[in-house]
Amino acid sequence: MSLTSVAYYPGCSGGGTSAEYEKSTQAVFRTLGVRLEELADWSCCGSTPAHTVNHVLSAALSARNLAIAATAGHSVVTTPCPSCLSNLRTAAHKMEDEGFRRDVSALLHDGDAAADIETGASVDARSTLQVIAEEVGNDAVAARVRKPLKGLKVACYYGCIMNRPPELMQFDDAEHPMAMDRLMEACGAEVVPFPLKVECCGAAFGMPRRDIVSELSGRLLDAAADCGADAVVAACPLCQMNLDMRQGQVNRSRGSRHSVPVFYFTQLMGLAFGLNAEEVGLSKLVVDPNPCLRAAGVL
Repeated sequence: MSLTSVAYYPGCSGGGTSAEYEKSTQAVFRTLGVRLEELADWSCCGSTPAHTVNHVLSAALSARNLAIAATAGHSVVTTPCPSCLSNLRTAAHKMEDEGFRRDVSALLHDGDAAADIETGASVDARSTLQVIAEEVGNDAVAARVRKPLKGLKVACYYGCIMNRPPELMQFDDAEHPMAMDRLMEACGAEVVPFPLKVECCGAAFGMPRRDIVSELSGRLLDAAADCGADAVVAACPLCQMNLDMRQGQVNRSRGSRHSVPVFYFTQLMGLAFGLNAEEVGLSKLVVDPNPCLRAAGVL
């Protein structure tokens, strides 16, 4: 493993709703010997709604962050959030058009980033999952394992935008990704075949259309149970929230009785590395993970 540092865009949810993802991501990279260099003065990428209001403004929000990375001399920036990743990569792709890039630059003309829009467009945004899988490698991950997840059966759920559209995201297989599966196997877990690993959970419809989220997330939980999984492993704050925090809503809506822990993949990696529950933020999960982990001999 030659990677020692990488530029880091944490995204807004890391400071609140997905604080355990941020905490475990930092802990895992630290254990792997890779320094995450957080972008100075980063700002929101626009999340899920910005592009529905104004495409140029949405791209400008992400372009500013790419320009900050470029100014700091980085050619690659990583983020744990697939929504942030999609926005960063979409902005870079759209700025390949000279006219669009000019419009974005005009919006940022009063900011420090404006002069670096050209170079910012060439910064390669990658997920933290991709960086670990491709730059660190499964062998290096396995070498750090101190407490193998042997006995834990997991269903790896990637969500619908981590790898798609494939021509934009350019990571793993768009319909049957395996990067997270292999990382979990490197940590000693038993990965069950999960047929819905890239199906939508309902995304941001939790407030306006709870019925849609309950149905889509319910299908995912049903499938995980049918596959014999002890837990679901996710890489997206919104997916994790819908499956974990809204699991009670799903049960009430569909008459189910799911009680399935939904981990971030970095939380399980951290436990395999010998980190304790506090270091990976286990207490923030809504569905209690302790019975599952004790039964599997992980805790």
